Amino acid sequence: MDIKQLRSLVHVADCGSLSRAAEMMHTSQPGLSLQIKNLEAELGVELLHRHARGVTLTELGRVFCEHARSILKDIERAKDIMATQGKSPTGRVSVGLPTSACRGVSPELIAQVAEKHPNITLHIVEAMTGTLDEWIQLGRLDVALLYDHKAFENVAWTEMMIEDLMLVAGYADPILKRSSIRFVELDGLPIVLPGTNHVLRNIIDHTGARLGFKPSVVIDSDSLTAISQLVRCGYMTVMPHFAMLDEINRGEMGAIPITDPTPSWRLSVVVSQRTINTRASEAVAGALADVIHSMVDRGIWQASHRDRVQ
Repeated sequence: MDIKQLRSLVHVADCGSLSRAAEMMHTSQPGLSLQIKNLEAELGVELLHRHARGVTLTELGRVFCEHARSILKDIERAKDIMATQGKSPTGRVSVGLPTSACRGVSPELIAQVAEKHPNITLHIVEAMTGTLDEWIQLGRLDVALLYDHKAFENVAWTEMMIEDLMLVAGYADPILKRSSIRFVELDGLPIVLPGTNHVLRNIIDHTGARLGFKPSVVIDSDSLTAISQLVRCGYMTVMPHFAMLDEINRGEMGAIPITDPTPSWRLSVVVSQRTINTRASEAVAGALADVIHSMVDRGIWQASHRDRVQ
C-alpha cells in the first residue's frame, strides 16, 4: 500500500467513475484500475462496486476511504508544517470557547490573531466546557478556554484567572436593589441553570451540598440564548458577569454578588499536545491569553488574575 493508491481511491470515489478519475489524474484508466485492484488484493476486501454507470464504494470501501482521506490530510498538514518551520506560524487552528465567553472573546481574539499572525486561520467552536474538555483531550481541538478543567497528560495549560459567579435578574427585579445575596438565599428563587453535566451547575450543586441544601432550579437549559430570554421574562440565573455583559450594558439585566460563600471557577487556556500544528496552536494560545489579560485589565471582564504555567 502506498500514498498513490490512497489518492487514487479517493479520486475514484469522488468522481464515481474510473475513466473520469483517470482523466483528472492524467493517467491511464487501466493503470488506475490496476492500482485499485492491487489495493483490494492487499486488504482482502472489495472496495468498489463496478457497474454500467461507473463505480460506487462498497460498505467497507466507504470505511477505508474515510481513513484514506484522514491519512492524506495529515500528510498535507505535516508537509505544510515542515515547509514553514522558521517562518511565521501558519495554518488552521481550531479554538474551543465556552458558551459563556464565546461572544465576548471571539471578536478580540480574531482581531488579535489577524494582526499578529496573519497566516493563521481560526476555526471557532462554541460548546459547553465538558464537551470542549473531551475534544481537547482527543485532539479534535487545538486550543480551548476551559473552566475548572481536568488535568490530563495530553494537554498543557496556563491558568489565567478566577471568576466569581453572580445572581443575574431582569432590570426591573427588586432583588437588584440589594448590594449582595447570601448563597443560602438562592433557595426558592426562580432560577434557570445549565444541566447537571455543566461545570457551572456542578459548582452550584456542590456549594449547596456543603451548606446542607440543594438549590432549587426550576428550569434546566444548556442554551445561553434561552437562559437570557428567560431572565428577561422574570426568571433568574447564576452566571459570571461577563456571560451577560451585553444584556447588562444595554440595561436589560443586572447582577449582584453572591456571598457566604461566593461560588467561583478558574479559567485556563489549554493546548492539546496532540495538535499537529504546534507552533500555530501555541501562537493562538498566547493571543488568547493576551486578550483575556487585556479585558481583565480594562475592567471589561470582572475577574482576578491567576497566572500560573503548569
